[in-house]
Amino acid sequence: MQRWVRQGELFRPPDDRGRVEAFIPPMARSNHAPNMAALPSGDLLCVWFAGSSEGAGDIRIAMSRLGARAAQWTPPVWVSQDESRSEQNPILFPSPAGALWLLYTAQETRGCSPQEWAQQVAAGTAEGGYTMQWTAEIRRRISLDGGRTWGPVEVFSSAPGSFCRQPLVALSNGHWLLPMYYSPQAAGHGEDHTVMRLSEDEGQNWQEVPVPGSRGRVHASVVEPSPGRLLAFFRSRAADRIYVSHSHDYGCTWTAPERTALPNNNASIQALRLASGSVALIFNHASSANDDPQATVWPGVRYPVTLALSDDCGETWPVMRHIDAGDGFAGPANAPLNRECAYPCILQTPDGLLHIGYSYRGRQCIKYVRVSEAWVRDGRERLYD
Repeated sequence: MQRWVRQGELFRPPDDRGRVEAFIPPMARSNHAPNMAALPSGDLLCVWFAGSSEGAGDIRIAMSRLGARAAQWTPPVWVSQDESRSEQNPILFPSPAGALWLLYTAQETRGCSPQEWAQQVAAGTAEGGYTMQWTAEIRRRISLDGGRTWGPVEVFSSAPGSFCRQPLVALSNGHWLLPMYYSPQAAGHGEDHTVMRLSEDEGQNWQEVPVPGSRGRVHASVVEPSPGRLLAFFRSRAADRIYVSHSHDYGCTWTAPERTALPNNNASIQALRLASGSVALIFNHASSANDDPQATVWPGVRYPVTLALSDDCGETWPVMRHIDAGDGFAGPANAPLNRECAYPCILQTPDGLLHIGYSYRGRQCIKYVRVSEAWVRDGRERLYD
């Protein structure tokens, strides 16, 4: 396993021949929040943030590539470099015209480690949390050669507290939609709320559309089941359920988010409309005991990673399969031994295969998993197929 981790080689696990996996080489001690993109060349790109600790000044954006015919992910490279800011939550968007967008957040830092900050707070010389999301802006870089070189850093959204997590969506009418949220200064990020940015001219100009009643609902992941009909699935700060909002006018207006049947643990999710017409949703199948949608709860459980499929536009989710069940420690005394597997992302390539990435067991690295929709629906390991 250590060889696979270090080299990023693709392999089939011996207990399930229906999967292909890889441990993308880590860039630092902490590796988190991946997103992927498929390029016209057939290459896959994966970006994530890496450094010593989320919110620190050494957190930057890393990128690795899996060539179209390659058997391993490349050693990662840095694609951001502002050491005065913590650069997080990268997303990639291959535009219809061929340019590749990289968006990510950049927030001010405390200028010290989390441990040093905690000591200052305990001594009464400082106050507040370590991370400073309310200072964040969204930045952009554009590549014209598939991510091999990048243009200058630009500010995409300068409003304080601007945050992104989910990729841009090119809608069927040619408009672009970026789900984002604002994170004002508040305990536990409990005042976070979602907006949608829409562009009718391929990103030259943007208008901002509020999502009513979205306080505490973030990381909106948007799919378009049919022309003009959009679904947005949300992470919930209440750690109760995944929420959903509807639009029937290409994202110009939205309903207030409502609970779905799927659990949420106040951690990231991602949705995708598959070529078959089904909607896929990848998430941690966990939640807290909280039933107050206005509360802010951090249960600290980020496993298992589960992929669910819906054949009725998110009304029901009859098909679910764990991508990673986690460490498997049971009982209250052993629960803290279970490391997080979190912030999953998913995309589908023209061959129909599903490509998944997530922060692996304590953010050691980004794990990559490739499966088919049939594998998800089958639900059984295949040793010899």
